[in-house]
Amino acid sequence: MVKHKKKCGEARLEPPRTPRTRAREPEGEDPGVDEAPGSLDCLAGLLAWVLAWLWEKARTLQLFWTRLDATLGLAAFVGILHWIHLTTLFETDCHFSHLSTLEREMSFRNEMGLYYSYFKTLIEAPSFLEGLWMIMNDRLTEYPLVINTVKRFHLYPEVVLAFWYRTFTGIMNLFEVETKTCWNVTRVGFPSEVESCEGFGDPAYFYVGVIFILNGLMMGLLFIYAAYLSESQLGGLITVLCYFFNHGEATRVMWAPPLRESFACPFLVLQMYILTMILRSSNNYGKHYIALCLANVAFMLPWEFAQFILFTQLIQGCAWWLGTINLKLLTSKILGVSDHICLSDIIAARILRYADFDTLIYTCAPESYFMEQVTPLRYTKTLLLPVVMVITCFIFKKTIHDVLRALSTNTYLRKKLLEHGEVKVSSFYSLLVFHALQLLAFAALAILILRLKLFLTPHICVMASLICSRPLFGWLFNRVHFENVIFGIAIMMSIQGCANLQNQWRIRGEFINLPQEELLHWIKYNTRPDAVFAGIMPTMASIKLSTLHPIVNHPHYEDADLRARTKIVYSVYSRKSAKEVRDKLIELLVNYYVLEEAWCFVRTKPGCSMLEIWDMEDPSNSANPSLCRTLLQDERPYFTTVFQNAVYRVLKVNREADHIRFV
Repeated sequence: MVKHKKKCGEARLEPPRTPRTRAREPEGEDPGVDEAPGSLDCLAGLLAWVLAWLWEKARTLQLFWTRLDATLGLAAFVGILHWIHLTTLFETDCHFSHLSTLEREMSFRNEMGLYYSYFKTLIEAPSFLEGLWMIMNDRLTEYPLVINTVKRFHLYPEVVLAFWYRTFTGIMNLFEVETKTCWNVTRVGFPSEVESCEGFGDPAYFYVGVIFILNGLMMGLLFIYAAYLSESQLGGLITVLCYFFNHGEATRVMWAPPLRESFACPFLVLQMYILTMILRSSNNYGKHYIALCLANVAFMLPWEFAQFILFTQLIQGCAWWLGTINLKLLTSKILGVSDHICLSDIIAARILRYADFDTLIYTCAPESYFMEQVTPLRYTKTLLLPVVMVITCFIFKKTIHDVLRALSTNTYLRKKLLEHGEVKVSSFYSLLVFHALQLLAFAALAILILRLKLFLTPHICVMASLICSRPLFGWLFNRVHFENVIFGIAIMMSIQGCANLQNQWRIRGEFINLPQEELLHWIKYNTRPDAVFAGIMPTMASIKLSTLHPIVNHPHYEDADLRARTKIVYSVYSRKSAKEVRDKLIELLVNYYVLEEAWCFVRTKPGCSMLEIWDMEDPSNSANPSLCRTLLQDERPYFTTVFQNAVYRVLKVNREADHIRFV
């Protein structure tokens, strides 16, 4: 028997209605009277629901802004704390506030002095544009070649800082505001009294001050990044503590501010943070990708090795091809970024145990050694390495478990579930896998080249924040008190961490280099302004910066042509004949050679003395005596000593006419 269910709106068995009978219908049967209370109830319910929804959204928004304010407040606090820490360490290391202008320039050793020299050119030029033209058409750095130093040395930070400095001093001078305080300092040596200035009106103070502010901001950004990754402000604080406790392993900006990494590393943190947001969210907009591209550019422009760091991300996803390598090529064409990089040669030399003159010059530098064996021990003493190893193991365990479970599912069923969207890859765990793989990549680079540890340590600190992640360790925090566990870990970290900080704070020093100061004074006042110099790369940077004399080689060793010129200059420390070396120097138009006695004998490690390097490079002359030691005993007839002190000896390169006089 089929039963028919009466539906709303079906006709009812009623007597036929007429206008007269309708007036006699029962009161409740009138449709107009019947529907009015229902409509009002519906409207009231809808209004109540809207008000409840708005109230809930307002509460959520209030909680969001409260949490955001707290996060930004903590980020500002740790950023200021890191800025104070950096400036304090820098001041106590070299007593920078009491150095003369020349001493401050000498304190920028090696390539740092080269970078600062272009900032000095930009601020001392009649106008900013004239200064920019001068460094883009430079004849002093690789005399007699004219090179674009902005392109060659990635001087975009110096260009920006010089513009800011000229703007700052211009505004302050307009309002007659003092920007620096100067006084006389009595010291040992000649001159016995020098002027020292302090304040942002002093070029060197402004230069290093902005660098320290930038790296203070990096600490605040690192906190935000770690808090976002771990979904916990406590995780951000753990990262900050780990960074401070392992500060000596994480950065060298407090000892060497002008290095390219000091400008690049903050933008790498920004790039990783933006990338993390993109990987976590399934609803990304164009602005996120634009921000990522801008962060990539800001990271790559200051530092020639940045592309190798981004290459580690490319390895983890082919989609990065357009975002890094092609972007690098695009900026190279538009902005003229040079790609004369030999970091890949160094890595190949490490792996294949291959060596030539160029790779040995690099790998014999202390910052290019293999990672020290004591480094993992230092990480372990602060509990950083054990904590991150546990986190990484949990990430890979969870990932492997999910993969095996997916593979064990019936193929047909798995296909149907995927088609209907019932099986989804966890964006959180895929994000953690990316960071774990990035950690392994940074570790591999740091093991091969010591100075790349500055990328490994901050990333380990960020990974340590995941100890506070409820999605990762929620099963544990449901059984024990969450805050107690984290507090206990932080206490154990601080035992060695506080000792590390105290060791940094105990450093006391004062920069002094009287032999080099004597050399620079002699060059400045006893040689023609166009006299050309050659010598060891760090010394040439100081001569270029403080005397403005032309040089033929410098510490920025990445360019192939510069490496060839440096090889000729360093042949003074080989076993070649004096005449052969003199003739090569004349071809480079060198007038004076700065000979350093220590380089005749110094040996940082086995196989790294100049004689050992040259014996490997030039075995045909390995039986000859050392040219350097010969010149120290008697430099004639091909050279003439014109200046000498305890460290330096300036040799005038004799031309044929001078040689005939000696004969």
